[in-house]
Amino acid sequence: MLEWKQEIQDISSRLKELSTRTPDTLRGFGLIAGAGAKTGQLGAKTRELIALAVAVTTRCDGCIAFHAAEAVKVGVSDEEIAEALGVAINLNAGAAMTYSTHVLDAIDALKQA
Repeated sequence: MLEWKQEIQDISSRLKELSTRTPDTLRGFGLIAGAGAKTGQLGAKTRELIALAVAVTTRCDGCIAFHAAEAVKVGVSDEEIAEALGVAINLNAGAAMTYSTHVLDAIDALKQA
């Protein structure tokens, strides 16, 4: 099991180092990260729930650490998190099912070749 607070500290430290080597990349990421909040269309809780679901589907522990901390800060409930995770689980299952059709296509094409 990861130590989530330590994960945030470790990543933050390394990103600070990276920002000295490629500052424009980190500035660009910061602009992207803050852009959603400026539109005012989704609230902070909704954005964090989406971020957590995407973090699961992309298997990004760092993303989970940062967005879980932010979700706690903005008051996301356990029930809301569970529902968002249910969506992530469904999407992963759906992606596997959809990509299974690619296997069938590949097999059919290779048998004909």
